[in-house]
Amino acid sequence: MQSPEILPHLFRNEYTKIVSVLCKHIGFERIEIAEEIASETFLTATETWGIKGNPENPTAWLYAVAKNKAKNYLQRNSVFQNKILPELTKSQPETLESEIDLSPENIYDSQLSMMFTVCHPSISPEAQVGLSLRILCGFGIEEIADAFLTNKETINKRLFRAKEKLREEKISIQLPKPEEIEERLDPVLSTIYLLFNEGYYSISQNKTLRKDLCLEAIRLCSMLVENQITNKPQVYALLSLMCFHTSRFEARQNENGEQILYQDQDTNLWNYELIKKGEIFLNKGASGTKLTKYHLEAGIAYWHTQKEDTKEKWENILQLYNRLLQLQYSPIAALNRTYALSKANGKKEAIIEAEKLDLRENHFYFALLGELYLDIDRSKSEENFRKALSIAKTSQAKISIQKKIDQLSK
Repeated sequence: MQSPEILPHLFRNEYTKIVSVLCKHIGFERIEIAEEIASETFLTATETWGIKGNPENPTAWLYAVAKNKAKNYLQRNSVFQNKILPELTKSQPETLESEIDLSPENIYDSQLSMMFTVCHPSISPEAQVGLSLRILCGFGIEEIADAFLTNKETINKRLFRAKEKLREEKISIQLPKPEEIEERLDPVLSTIYLLFNEGYYSISQNKTLRKDLCLEAIRLCSMLVENQITNKPQVYALLSLMCFHTSRFEARQNENGEQILYQDQDTNLWNYELIKKGEIFLNKGASGTKLTKYHLEAGIAYWHTQKEDTKEKWENILQLYNRLLQLQYSPIAALNRTYALSKANGKKEAIIEAEKLDLRENHFYFALLGELYLDIDRSKSEENFRKALSIAKTSQAKISIQKKIDQLSK
């Protein structure tokens, strides 16, 4: 099967739209057929466009070819004729006669429904993210393997098992009933959150930041806020959180891809339009009565977009971290809290709290201790930076840490 990378990133969305509509038309249990038809469509495009040049309307061309290939498959494929056709004729004869609808409205509905299908709680969170990357974002198997720091064989097996599980559960491609939305939203939002984090804290492709993963997460969350059934406060809060983080992308790494620490970022590179959008979404997220981790993390991210280094800023961030840890403890959140603690109450208190965490497998832990000890004990600072260097996983991280060590040696 050809992967969607055969055409530029711009057309990945078209691949996912075609797969979603075809799955809705013929059923999720035949998702491989939908993927095959979409892949063949793009393969035909590369062959034809390479000879004749791009058509006047590439999207319309792709949809027309996909429709024809789908019709031909449904009419001629022997497996379909001999095994699937009898069952379809009994249970859903309208599928055979109805036109494949690639209108914007049906594409939107299909993708939104597919989001709830691949994020069904019957499969593991890792499988949900993997399927989302494959079906909703158009990522190839190699890219997904890269994001999870594993190999293609592992990803293929994981996705196969997830699809089989969804078939066994007979999950239909449709939006949950309004009374089920709140419960079913949780795994969907968790998947989008994990997808964003895969990009924001990336060690895949030896990168500090994978913008493509982050932007796909924002796109999926935006679909949820645009729908009256799914635009719940926690959805706005998550979108707000991602907008705030995305606003600092350009300042977060230098031209060599090395990470720039928050205190060293050029605030002129922050995207203030995105910050404003984040504020609007955060205000909309405040309309409900349910406080989620997305609300608290969005609040923390908001204060990080306030460039003035005031005590009020860091005290607010510290209090938000305290509430977040009470709501849902995370070692990484606890580690991040110690930096806010150092800014609010001083480095000595922060060092005591940080060393209690003892996150010896995390290079950020030792890097933070290196920073905290910098003006207190230079030998301990260097010792911690060297420990961070020894376990850092990307070349960019290693270069950044080595620079810190070199500065201490001067």
